[in-house]
Amino acid sequence: MKKVLGITLLLIVATFCSVNAQSKTKKDTTGGKNAVEKAANKTAEVAVKGKATVVDKVYKDKVGPDGQTIYIDRHSKYYWVDKKGHNVYVEKSQLRPKQS
Repeated sequence: MKKVLGITLLLIVATFCSVNAQSKTKKDTTGGKNAVEKAANKTAEVAVKGKATVVDKVYKDKVGPDGQTIYIDRHSKYYWVDKKGHNVYVEKSQLRPKQS
């Protein structure tokens, strides 16, 4: 059931982001970074964060070095998701207490 919910959530997020990405490509075609690349990175980031929220545990008491949300995978490794949708693994000693 958890996998089905995760896959469904991932598909919904990916569909929403692809529609949003198509509208952004028509508006912003100038600048240092290509608009398509920006939209692709944002889509990947949202999709990976959605999957991580459903499949992995969120570490509620700690945050990453720069205040990122920390996830715990099935192998008990800590990671956060960067702007391009990559998992960045960190040691437990690098985590900071969450400010209220």
